[in-house]
Amino acid sequence: MLKSLSIRNVVLIDKLDIDFSKGFSVLSGETGAGKSILLDSVGLLLGRRAEAGMIRHGCDKLVVAGCFEVQDTDGSIAKLCADNDIDFNREILIKRSLDTNGKSKIFFNDEPVTLKFLKEVAAYLVEIHGQFDNQGLLNPVTHREVLDHYGDYANDLEKLHTSWYVYKNAAALLKQAEEQYAAAQQDEENLRHWVDEFNKVKPRENELVDLEDKRRQMMNAEKILENLNAAGQALNSVPQSVSSYLRQAQTAVARVNVLLNDKYATLYEVLDTALINVTEAEEEIAAAVNNVSLNQNDLDSIEERLFKLKSLARKHQTTVEELPQLWHDMEQRLVSLSSGAENLQKLRDDCIAAKHKYMEIAQQVSRLRKATALTLDAKICAELPDLKMDKARFMTKIEAKPESAWNENGIDDVCFLVTTNPGQPWGQLSKIASGGELARFMLAIKVNLAQTSQIETMIFDEVDTGVGGATAQAVGEKLAKLGQNVQVLVVTHSPQVAAQSGYHFKVEKRTADDVTTTTIKQLNEFEKREEIARMLSGEQISDEARAAAQVLIGA
Repeated sequence: MLKSLSIRNVVLIDKLDIDFSKGFSVLSGETGAGKSILLDSVGLLLGRRAEAGMIRHGCDKLVVAGCFEVQDTDGSIAKLCADNDIDFNREILIKRSLDTNGKSKIFFNDEPVTLKFLKEVAAYLVEIHGQFDNQGLLNPVTHREVLDHYGDYANDLEKLHTSWYVYKNAAALLKQAEEQYAAAQQDEENLRHWVDEFNKVKPRENELVDLEDKRRQMMNAEKILENLNAAGQALNSVPQSVSSYLRQAQTAVARVNVLLNDKYATLYEVLDTALINVTEAEEEIAAAVNNVSLNQNDLDSIEERLFKLKSLARKHQTTVEELPQLWHDMEQRLVSLSSGAENLQKLRDDCIAAKHKYMEIAQQVSRLRKATALTLDAKICAELPDLKMDKARFMTKIEAKPESAWNENGIDDVCFLVTTNPGQPWGQLSKIASGGELARFMLAIKVNLAQTSQIETMIFDEVDTGVGGATAQAVGEKLAKLGQNVQVLVVTHSPQVAAQSGYHFKVEKRTADDVTTTTIKQLNEFEKREEIARMLSGEQISDEARAAAQVLIGA
């Protein structure tokens, strides 16, 4: 709900801070006092377009801030905040500013946010009736969701969502397999030819690196052999080899260790290790010399192999390194051709089964919706006589969608329709009802939807338009009833409506030193009676008007 509203420099408002409570509150005042400015300010917090003309004359910028308290901390607002990495708790502070250059800033709990995000959040915070005809129940797009919230079949809806995505996934897998199978069939002759070609070449993993290393070695064979021989000769120089000198040194150290009780045993081990390493080096050099090939035929074989691999890679517009994987993929495509028909049939069976399951659940949800609609229609129609609309009717129209329009929400198209008089055609609320009728239809609907709605604050602008007397009294009673479940704020000129409120605010316009300012004040019981008496009789309040006001308040 809206806990508080702070306004700075908006049209006639200089500085205004208002605290609101749960229940039913009204705002009254003379025509032109500035009640619409308050609604415009709330509209800014809900994402309405901000215009520089709203900035109070002589000021650089306007600022509007609102504090909201949300009961459902795991609902749609929480999800929106999580999706946008924005912190959220039970209390929300929205602040919006606009300067004379048209630069606007929006903050959500002190974090900058976009106008798009603000509008998305606002859709779950407040509904305003009377200004935004495309909002809430006046928009048929919302009717299916509203009916589902009213109905008690959340588990069925969850099953419906799950079955839809299972069906869509099965359909996507089938489509992909069908496309692959068709492509494979079309290329079957080419595939067999290419696989045969690959079977003859048999490319191997990392073969290119190995072949290029061998080719590099053979092209430099003479230099490699020359240096390896030089290394061998250095270790086996005349008159004695390195290993002979090491053995002599090791023997001499052994004699010393005998005399000194193995004092230089470590030195002996070092010489022993050196002897082992030199011997291994001699053996490896000899082996390396033997592995160096000077045979031109070997080099020609490597060149021929490289040529075949590179030619095959060019033909298939790939690299030599990717040839083994391409070969594998082609073989798999051929294998899939032999088993493709069987796999396709299994996928078709899976898709048909998933579709049947989805349709079964969707039809069950459709039956639940129709049963819920009958209950809702009856309850709303029962409210209409109290609102002096005895001949009006409300109906929830549920029609089957074409299969192309099925989705996770089912197979139903839901739309709320009304008729105001017998014999008149049914139509949408915004197109059939007049201003006064529209407000009363909204009341009848909202009274029944309030307990299941996500919206915690509803604002009615000029709800008394076109009604008076007993009808206005009935409207006030319905607003009070609605206020038992949600926060209701009403801008009204009707004393019958105002008398039913739990809280009464008066909007006034004052002029001092040629400067006009709009103010607002919460009235106490005495002031409320005086204001209602003024609404009954005008500026000159009579005792009769005060008595009538007291009767209305006590009614």
